[in-house]
Amino acid sequence: MRLKEGRDHQVYEVLDLHLEPELERRMMALGLTAGTRIEIVNNQKKGAVIVKFRGARFAFGRRIADQIQVKEAAGWGNTAG
Repeated sequence: MRLKEGRDHQVYEVLDLHLEPELERRMMALGLTAGTRIEIVNNQKKGAVIVKFRGARFAFGRRIADQIQVKEAAGWGNTAG
C-alpha cells in the first residue's frame, strides 16, 4: 500500500521509496529508509500527510506520500520512534 492510503495513528513499515534520486537521498539523510517504522499522525486525505519517525514529525505532500510503499507493522503498538 502507499503511505497516503494509511490511517491516522497507525504504524507502518517502509518497504520502498520510489522518489527522484535527489529527494530519495534527502529522505535517507532524514532516516527514512526501507524497514523504518513510521506513524501517521494526521492523514485527512487532503493536503499534507503528517508522519512521525525516528522521534521527529514531518509533513509530506501527497505526491511524495504516493511514492512511499509501506505495510502495516505488526506488534509495534501505536507509536513509531
